[in-house]
Amino acid sequence: MNDLFIYVHLGFRHIIDINGSDHILFILALVIRYLAADWKKILILVTAFTIGHSITLALSTLDWVHFPVTLVELLIPLTILLTAISNLLVKDFSFTARYPIIYFFALFFGLIHGLGFSNYLKSLLGKEESIVLPLFSFNVGLELGQLLIVGIILVFSFNFINQFKVDRKWYLRIGSLITIGLSLNMIIERISPFLNK
Repeated sequence: MNDLFIYVHLGFRHIIDINGSDHILFILALVIRYLAADWKKILILVTAFTIGHSITLALSTLDWVHFPVTLVELLIPLTILLTAISNLLVKDFSFTARYPIIYFFALFFGLIHGLGFSNYLKSLLGKEESIVLPLFSFNVGLELGQLLIVGIILVFSFNFINQFKVDRKWYLRIGSLITIGLSLNMIIERISPFLNK
């Protein structure tokens, strides 16, 4: 039982670690267009991301799929960049489409983030006889951390839009442009191993 809590804690710390800000930025890019009143849409979005990263986290940790770490580390900021750019295309906040493209971004890009999570988890597993419980527990920790990040983003959004009366479109644009800038910086840093070959 102690192992379960250890891996839950490690998963939680991994996703909220400011040194691994790429996952935090991705969740920000996904959620910033929504408010707490859009909780059903946020739930679908988070579930899509969870399904995506759970699949590749399991497959990669079990050594059923293999991707170069440098490629995965480059693809992660690309997912942030594309998601943030999609925010700039939001024209209104009615979100009436039954299956908006952001849901597919969350699912597909979740697959890429799962590969990134697995690299960390593999380094922790060492000589564990069974990886099923650590894998499950780590994933639970990731989800708890993800929900905390979503909650913080929604509180910030509420305060800026409702308390400080910042126009919602400008809030989304500014937040997305900052995210685009940070993701481009990550891409530049991570593309150098490919250029030096």
